[in-house]
Amino acid sequence: MALHPQAGKAASPEQLINVAALVTQYYSYKPDARVAGEAVTFGTSGHRGSAAKYTFTDTHIAAICQALVEYREQEGIDGPLYIGKDTHALSEPAMVTAIEVLCANGVDVVIQRSDNESLGYTPTPVISRTIIRFNRENSDKLADGVVITPSHNPPDDGGFKYNPPHGGPADSDVTKQIQNRANAFIADGNKDVKRVDIRAAYARDLVREEDFMEPYIDDLAKVVDMQAIADAKLKLGTDPLGGAGIGYWARIADKYGLDITVVNKDVDPQFGFMRRDKDGKLRMDCSSAYAMAGLIELKDDFDLAWGNDPDFDRHGIVCPSAGLMNPNHYLAVAIQYLYTHRPQWPAELKIGKTLVSSSMIDRVANSLNKPLAEMPVGFKWFVDGLANSEIGFAGEESAGGIFLQRNGETWATDKDGFILCLLAAEITAVTGKDPGQHYQALTETFSSPVYSRVDVAATLEQKEKLSAMDASVVTSDTLAGEPITAVQTNAPGNNAAIGGVKVSTENGWFAARPSGTEQIYKIYAESFKGETHLQALIKEAEDLVGKIIK
Repeated sequence: MALHPQAGKAASPEQLINVAALVTQYYSYKPDARVAGEAVTFGTSGHRGSAAKYTFTDTHIAAICQALVEYREQEGIDGPLYIGKDTHALSEPAMVTAIEVLCANGVDVVIQRSDNESLGYTPTPVISRTIIRFNRENSDKLADGVVITPSHNPPDDGGFKYNPPHGGPADSDVTKQIQNRANAFIADGNKDVKRVDIRAAYARDLVREEDFMEPYIDDLAKVVDMQAIADAKLKLGTDPLGGAGIGYWARIADKYGLDITVVNKDVDPQFGFMRRDKDGKLRMDCSSAYAMAGLIELKDDFDLAWGNDPDFDRHGIVCPSAGLMNPNHYLAVAIQYLYTHRPQWPAELKIGKTLVSSSMIDRVANSLNKPLAEMPVGFKWFVDGLANSEIGFAGEESAGGIFLQRNGETWATDKDGFILCLLAAEITAVTGKDPGQHYQALTETFSSPVYSRVDVAATLEQKEKLSAMDASVVTSDTLAGEPITAVQTNAPGNNAAIGGVKVSTENGWFAARPSGTEQIYKIYAESFKGETHLQALIKEAEDLVGKIIK
């Protein structure tokens, strides 16, 4: 994909969404479940879409929630259902829809109170932590939750994600059941969907408010050495990119005595303050140097800075030594640090990574003599290992990660952008070197890989062909001039299908898989031999995929 000439530049007025029109479309546009593009579709991070495209509407969310009610009854989940929302324009109306349907069905709905710095928004990791806390403290009922967010997607998108009682993303069996039932409701005109007016829900105390914010902040010292950060007197900066955790940083700074400057305090559903991403669109991707250009320009003002996406499940670490760190680089540094600075962690803890994350992690794990749990793309694959305290750290190449508490107990089972950012501060405070300097040291030991991801537009039919391929599609014995050492269509960590293929050699690899949430397929590639070798890997991957989906 060619770099847009306005990448990294300020948004232009003509590209800002019309919020009123979008919300009108949410309520007025009626999807046709018989049309594949308009049906409920749960990808790796829930159902996502846009009202303007008939893919995220009141009809969709009402049907999903009624299907969720049936699932909860089937599984005997009878405790509170915690709902969080981010700052996208469609998140507020979708929350209202969810409350109306869930309350009409007798679900104990709990939302964040809006009379403090939270502004009524709730980050994804806070919902996960709240579910886990309730279920630890209560044996007679089970809680679960919903996060209404499309993550870093553009401003006109909406998203809906379900977290069962384990606190993490629902697995495919659960989401498929909810998806199919929701589409059946839609096909029947949502006639069997129960609803109660939002005013009546409040008047009859069918929905209640609690504070999720303070308990989460109070517990942070259990997972990060907050005292070490305070003692180091680091000057820290953050750009929340207008996301759900924007009010949290001031409270975190106040409670733990940290010097944190929030460089952008705007909350704007148009996200007009954003810099354009590589394709010129507004996308709140904290791993993109173009979207994060504003904070990168300030990197020398701080000892360390960071950004997060709208639901705060991702992190972007900005160091004076390296600028915005590549997510893979920071994951390797975090793993190296955690597994050498958590004396209470059991020695046998595994390291969780996705199949398309950097092989630098493999080298670090090998040097630490720690086993790898290599999984398909999607954080749901790490949930059991985190819940059972078998995985100490789990991360994915798209800037998401989580790790256990300092005593080895489960913190949460969904990605947590807060603690990954605070861990970067702990690393800097304890070692006197920022994460960028630590990664440089890793490259001096293990060599310096180059990594790339290429996104290519694809139809639903093409994505299905790519997802269905098996190892037999690779007929060559070599890849980019080296003997092929492995062809994988299943992840070694759990033998689950990866929905594509990964081909490896001694010094490089590529993986190809369709996106679960967008009409694209992705090629990931990494080389330990340099840029020329990397481009050769990508070229051969593109040729292979082209033959498969033609």
